[in-house]
Amino acid sequence: MNKKILYVEDDSTLAFLTADNLEQTYDVCHFTNGKEAFDAFTKDDFDLCVLDVMLPEMDGFELAAAIRERDVEVPIIFLSAKTLKEDRIKGLRLGADDYLVKPYSMEELVLKIEVFLQRSQKNGSQKTSVYTLGDYTFDAVNYTIERNGSSTQLTEREAALLQLFIENKNTILKREKILTSIWGTDDYFMGRSMDVFISRLRKIFKNDERINIENIPRVGFKLVAPD
Repeated sequence: MNKKILYVEDDSTLAFLTADNLEQTYDVCHFTNGKEAFDAFTKDDFDLCVLDVMLPEMDGFELAAAIRERDVEVPIIFLSAKTLKEDRIKGLRLGADDYLVKPYSMEELVLKIEVFLQRSQKNGSQKTSVYTLGDYTFDAVNYTIERNGSSTQLTEREAALLQLFIENKNTILKREKILTSIWGTDDYFMGRSMDVFISRLRKIFKNDERINIENIPRVGFKLVAPD
């Protein structure tokens, strides 16, 4: 059975070209406004979401936030003509997995879709993996981290990044290794994305001074934590 993709784009020409390409491999449900797309998301199961940012009724950022409230696992890719760094960072902070700027390469879009779908399938087939980190308990399959009865829900990307750090605890990880392991590429923008996710993880551990994700200048990062 083909994977099902929620595709939201109000530019009819671009939507036709993109959907036509994607439909060769996937089941594509195309919508032209955010509200209709979210209504569909609440009634059906999708394997991945491809969202334009500038949409009528509910823009892409609002749509992504609403999707994340219901599902923290489904991969989200933004497609947008908005090129400002702040817009990209905003999309990633909302829990998006990637942000492609228009005009984008269809080959690149399909490649990224495949990477995220394969990662989701791999994570879905994993046995339960629970890690202890200081006073925290991290469930790598359900993307949750708990401390003193309080639970925080992570996104899939945050969970993958934290799991990589834990499995290499007290060891320096080069930026290139982190990027290729989690993002599949080590380009500049993905490096900026990684910094955002690391900052979010640091906030989770801010109340335990024994745990810190140290920045190793010009090299990478190291998760410092008790054994």
